[in-house]
Amino acid sequence: MSRDTVVAKRYAKALFELASGEGLVSEVEGQLKLISEALNQDPQIGKFLSLPSVAPASKIDVLKSAFGDKVSGLVLDTLKVLVSRGRQELIGDVYEAYTKIAGDVLGQAHATVYTAQKLSDAELAGVAEQFGSITGKKIIAQQIVEPALLGGIQVRIGDRLYDGSLSGKLERLQKSLNSKAL
Repeated sequence: MSRDTVVAKRYAKALFELASGEGLVSEVEGQLKLISEALNQDPQIGKFLSLPSVAPASKIDVLKSAFGDKVSGLVLDTLKVLVSRGRQELIGDVYEAYTKIAGDVLGQAHATVYTAQKLSDAELAGVAEQFGSITGKKIIAQQIVEPALLGGIQVRIGDRLYDGSLSGKLERLQKSLNSKAL
């Protein structure tokens, strides 16, 4: 585990404790997601935040004007601390760590469902329900269409991958045949 991951977890844990004390756990998660997605969609924002020639106060002002009315004081204060300490690159990691901490406490898990074709909302809900019974948690699923799977699904929950895809089965069959040929 890298040093940055450990640091991001500390920030996320502190933010979670403050958010749970105020009853804002899911709201803070949504706000962190908004910020993380904005930073991922526009790399120029990340470059601006990492410029050493720009004073931290100016970076904070830009973040305030961009997100001030969309995020709570807790999230804004966290951004201020990260930027003032030169750790703005950890914002995405803090979001991921916060999501994991909140999910563990609330009995939820985020799943990414990879399929060859788009599932309907009912089918995606069925997949989430099935994996919820396997994990014992409420699954929040998002889907990514991956045509290379050929068919079937792959579900990633945390660091576990459940592979029921046709390409995965073919790969396992190939390994099995190769090991028997030796």
